[in-house]
Amino acid sequence: RCSRNGRRSNSPASSNAEVATEVSRLIDEGIARLRRIADDPRHEAEILLAAALGKSRAWIMAHPEERVLDCEATDRYEAHVTRRSHGEPVAYVLGEKEFWSLPLEVTPDVLIPRPETELVVELALSHLPRDREARVLDLAAGSGAIALALARELPRATVVGTDLSAAAIAVARRNAQRLGLANVLFRTGSWFDPVAEERFDLIASNPPYIAEADDRVEPAVRRFEPHGALFAGADGLEALRVITGAAGRHLSRGGWLVVEHGDRQGPAVRELLGAAGFVGVTTHRDLAGLDRCTEGRWPGCPGA
Repeated sequence: RCSRNGRRSNSPASSNAEVATEVSRLIDEGIARLRRIADDPRHEAEILLAAALGKSRAWIMAHPEERVLDCEATDRYEAHVTRRSHGEPVAYVLGEKEFWSLPLEVTPDVLIPRPETELVVELALSHLPRDREARVLDLAAGSGAIALALARELPRATVVGTDLSAAAIAVARRNAQRLGLANVLFRTGSWFDPVAEERFDLIASNPPYIAEADDRVEPAVRRFEPHGALFAGADGLEALRVITGAAGRHLSRGGWLVVEHGDRQGPAVRELLGAAGFVGVTTHRDLAGLDRCTEGRWPGCPGA
């Protein structure tokens, strides 16, 4: 039968009942091990078991009495639970995270995409007609989440993503290939360096914006996610200063800049955009009612 490490015993006394482990029992074991680390241990245990079995979470929930005979699957599940119990985020354990309904590969080389970052995509789409050609730049692209979402929604657009990390760009390129998106390309380099004198109709970014000493950052975030994708100096504004200061040289007349930032940084980011010459500067809140994104238009359109 399957032992705790997933290997089969040759004991002739083993019965089918001994070989199988019910889904509900596996979930209960996972809950017990994840209770200390997870806000919703049942939800996470179900996700981890579903991935190990190659099933959906809905299937797991609908078949609590199903008996699992696959020792390799139970091994995978126990390995998943062990990693998660040590604090590793579920997205890294499974190597995948959904963003804008797109399944994205994620590794410890890239920031885990957050739901609130979808606001950047929503704002960008509000400025880019879907039936016209456009050029879009995503700075600090990471896994490619923003760039890929925009490329999917804007098939006539050319989307460029840049990131200082070659490892992150490799992940983004794999995601583009996996999703079959040919209108997006990724380049390695610091901020605007990879696009030289090119201009764009819209620049979007979820840059690092956390202050080094911010004590609100969860320990697991500091431990597992890439430091350079999270932290930006003493006040968290170093990257945003670079972006707002240089964006105008890479925007077409009337083009837009949309940046994500911390929930307490709205006033400072509005000031940065205004000082750089942007007009129509506005901060938008996320679903939690917190300041999350600020946008501004580069002068040049009628009425600017």
